[in-house]
Amino acid sequence: MSKTHTLRGLIQELRYAIPDSGLKDNLAFQYIVEQYRKYNTTDQQLCKAREEMDFIANSYLCYLRSSRLSRQIHDEFHGKGERSVQDTARMVGFKLPHDPK
Repeated sequence: MSKTHTLRGLIQELRYAIPDSGLKDNLAFQYIVEQYRKYNTTDQQLCKAREEMDFIANSYLCYLRSSRLSRQIHDEFHGKGERSVQDTARMVGFKLPHDPK
């Protein structure tokens, strides 16, 4: 994953995590951008801190994305009491056979 792609992914996930406030005032956003600017090296230069920053950024992006998806799955499939057979079949993508009576 390229460095720009990782940064864009982090910004997108921060927007999902904090939808009401602007990102410019967010401390997490400011810190991430500051670190990317601090370790702004080309791909040809060898910089151990840059590699470590990329690893941490990818890990944090994975964490944010996984947390959001986990919350979505929980909200969608969280138990709402007893479900009917038809609701359960629809939830897993099946259709019940039609009874022609």
